[in-house]
Amino acid sequence: MNRLIKDITTIQTGLFAKPLGEGDVIYLQVKHFDELGQLQSVLHGDLLSADIARKHLLQAGDVLFAAKGYKNFAAVYEKHNEPAVASTSFFVIRPTNKNILPEYLAWFLNNHSTQTLLKTQAIGTAIPSISKQVLEALEVPVPEIKTQQAILHIATLRSREKAIKQQIEMLREKQIQQQILEAINYER
Repeated sequence: MNRLIKDITTIQTGLFAKPLGEGDVIYLQVKHFDELGQLQSVLHGDLLSADIARKHLLQAGDVLFAAKGYKNFAAVYEKHNEPAVASTSFFVIRPTNKNILPEYLAWFLNNHSTQTLLKTQAIGTAIPSISKQVLEALEVPVPEIKTQQAILHIATLRSREKAIKQQIEMLREKQIQQQILEAINYER
């Protein structure tokens, strides 16, 4: 069953703040993530909690969607120790319906077809941006939880397969280069 994302979530923009370089609240920015939405940075507090409205604090299961620029991705926020807020580069999408898993929603937003659709509706030429209205009007297929879990499992296995293939290719290249060097040294 397809549902509009606005009917199964709340969507709010991230917080505009100037990182202080120290504090007790992490300020999540796009630069902390790779193209696939995987956290790539060690995070430290950049803001003071006294300056942050409670509504901006991220909760476990919030989906962060990078809507500005050419690097659009979704990532599920997993709460660890320090509180965190998202920068204005993100929309914070909080599922309100128990029939959708945050990880499935992030997978759907990262899906190539969804990304293509959203990019065609982006506004701005120098820095394209996906508006909240475009995001709210997005239709999300919401299968049963078991099906969502199966989709996520398949996606995880496919990611592992790609990583293993890449590792095999890298090792194969090393092996070939080593054999070439040995052949050159053998002729001396």
